[in-house]
Amino acid sequence: MKKTYRIYQIDSFTKERFTGNPAGVVINADGLTEALMQKIARELNNSETAFLFTDCGDCDVHVRFFTPTNEVPICGHATIAAHYARAVEEKLSSVRVYQKTGAGILPVDILHYNDDYKIAMTQGQVSVSEALKQEYKDRLLDALGIKEEHLREDCPVAIASTGHSKVMIGIKDIKLLHRLSPDLSKLSNLSSEIGCNGYYVFTLHPDEKTLVHGRMFAPAIGIAEDPVTGNANGPLGAYLVYFNIVKTDGMEFSFEAVQGEAIGRAGKMQVLVKINNNEPVEVKIIGDAVIVFSANIEI
Repeated sequence: MKKTYRIYQIDSFTKERFTGNPAGVVINADGLTEALMQKIARELNNSETAFLFTDCGDCDVHVRFFTPTNEVPICGHATIAAHYARAVEEKLSSVRVYQKTGAGILPVDILHYNDDYKIAMTQGQVSVSEALKQEYKDRLLDALGIKEEHLREDCPVAIASTGHSKVMIGIKDIKLLHRLSPDLSKLSNLSSEIGCNGYYVFTLHPDEKTLVHGRMFAPAIGIAEDPVTGNANGPLGAYLVYFNIVKTDGMEFSFEAVQGEAIGRAGKMQVLVKINNNEPVEVKIIGDAVIVFSANIEI
């Protein structure tokens, strides 16, 4: 027997359609098989599509995330999109809900204001590695088409995670950031060796309102370039605290990040890092969203 599924296309980290990071959301995914979810994600062809299930036990909603080629444990912009769509569908007031994900059961705050919503996502367990081995670093720089002297001296090339890891690469020049045209095949090959699929290249601007400008490449999971990445900027916040790259008050560190400028899909988010004993212990990202369209599909 066929069932009608409701699909949203939502731009996250923006209030302007056709900017920010697009995500698909299937709001009523109960009954979909893994194979069908993968086909829907491939058809929508966003970097991630979120599927919402009611089989959650003690939590409020179970969310699974698929790129066009495979499932991933967690996704920042698709979490924003999923809970924005859910808030609109159910006409929610400000509330904290708990979502079951591949990175654990995590709180999401739905913030109702001016007949609209912001979504605040608490991310998963914080982990920051030591610097990559020189061999891997050299291959990474070659794949990105940058040189050692382009790197910030205070930013080790290292892997950071809040549920879905990224390699952090701090460079000095924003013009170089926007010119990057990496060798995606080389990045994919390196991913399998270092156990990390995403590469976040960023610049820092401490004297400006927006601290971070960045670009994120993850070709090993079918994402040539992601426009605005919650699971890059969140781990970046933990990384900046862990390596003492930024000044903090010892309790928390917050900043604004902009991404997607180089590909015409700019969006922004706020990142909040809680600190204990000079270590990052919790990361939260906060962002807007806007519905581009919704549709029904019968399967």
